Amino acid sequence: MNNPCPPLSRLQQGIHRGEFLITAEVMPPKGGNPAQMLQMAQLLHPWVHGINVTDGSRAVLRMSSLAAASLLQQHHLEPIYQLACRDRNRIALQADLLGAHGLGIRNVLALTGDPVKAGDQPKAKAVFEYESVRLLQVIQKLNQGGDSENQPLPDGALTLFPGAAVDPQSGSWSGLQSRFERKLQAGAQFFQSQMIVDFDRLEKFMTQIAQGCGRPILAGIFLLKSAKNAHYINKYVPGVQIPEALIQRLEQAEQPLETGITIASEQVQWAQHLCQGVHLMAVKREDLIPEILTRAGLSSTIPAPYTPPAPPDPRVHGAKPAGEIPEK
Repeated sequence: MNNPCPPLSRLQQGIHRGEFLITAEVMPPKGGNPAQMLQMAQLLHPWVHGINVTDGSRAVLRMSSLAAASLLQQHHLEPIYQLACRDRNRIALQADLLGAHGLGIRNVLALTGDPVKAGDQPKAKAVFEYESVRLLQVIQKLNQGGDSENQPLPDGALTLFPGAAVDPQSGSWSGLQSRFERKLQAGAQFFQSQMIVDFDRLEKFMTQIAQGCGRPILAGIFLLKSAKNAHYINKYVPGVQIPEALIQRLEQAEQPLETGITIASEQVQWAQHLCQGVHLMAVKREDLIPEILTRAGLSSTIPAPYTPPAPPDPRVHGAKPAGEIPEK
């Protein structure tokens, strides 16, 4: 029998209404107590269309993202359930997707996953039977009523809402285009980008690759807390190189965290001119995300239909004049 058509998720509704989308990220706890995660998620809820629950980000052991997403769901908070291929074979991936659907979770971000050697369990055995495109293809099959082996699901098709990651700063432009198109063909309904540090590159991606794709692109905005934080990212986060001028701005600040909030709000404003949303990351300081959005001129209610604003002052954001911060 077919499942009745469920109500659209908050994220789906925002996309259908053409709103400027806002998502944010929380990490499940390293232990068994979800209280801090839930507190942060409740603070974020009025501001966002969905809350990403990370799945072993940087290959660090944390609570199951499926369990954490279910806890958010129980507290009437909308999760975006991240699912990485690193730790599961096709049976486990599909089992977790079926379980997520059964729990009422609809938004799923399909990820390949960070390498094991990057994390705190370096002797663990990585699986990687699938990567993100194949995972999207499996979700597409489940939504059509079959599994990876084309066997029918006995109680009908799922209604998962899949998204994917994208890195506009990829070193290979042709590779970026090819992979983006494959994810579109595999059914990705929205895209969240990696941390953006080069907004010229994002603009090029939006105009040369993503234009006309019919799927919202959310720019990844990361709260830099200090110059030390920026140096750490440059050293340990693959594919990200925070500009020296930005690091100097943090180094020269009397209150680096305050400056980091300002920088993130400027980046949100710039993203409003380029794409259809932002995905905010503020590790261990998720409570500051509402302040970032407020300074960017966004309210705590879900925004009205998206109308691109005028570009921010290039002296602040464009990185053109010497000595100014090349806002990525």
